[in-house]
Amino acid sequence: MNPPEQPASHFDDILVRRLQQSIRWAVRALAVLMMLVIWWGVADVVYVLYERMRVNPYILLNISDILATFGAFMAVLIAIEIFVNIISYLRDDVIHIKIVLSTAFMAVARKVIVLDYKEIGADYVYATAALVLSLSVAYWLAVVKNPVKTQHGEL
Repeated sequence: MNPPEQPASHFDDILVRRLQQSIRWAVRALAVLMMLVIWWGVADVVYVLYERMRVNPYILLNISDILATFGAFMAVLIAIEIFVNIISYLRDDVIHIKIVLSTAFMAVARKVIVLDYKEIGADYVYATAALVLSLSVAYWLAVVKNPVKTQHGEL
């Protein structure tokens, strides 16, 4: 006599649970990799500063050196924001729109800071301005206009 078969939904539940566990392990791996990227970025910032300050005139940076350093700093900060996104996903199992929007805004701000306006066309500047405006409106709508308290009481 054959054992009674379990309903298909039971097997679906087990499959979904295993797939979710697999995704959580993938997110953990991404968190570890992002931490390595952050430390690599910090080491790169230190190296770039060291290399630029040891060239004659010593311990002086010109404007292109400063902009390159700002770009390197912002890249590390963006990596930290992405790490925060990953960790928040692990903790709450949801994507926090405030963190995602602030990360996107920081990435666009980095691009604006390091843009060489002599090398790009007006259409690129207008497109970047439209992106900044749309991210600003999205952030205002999602965070300022519709604040949601987290379980820790912060906005």
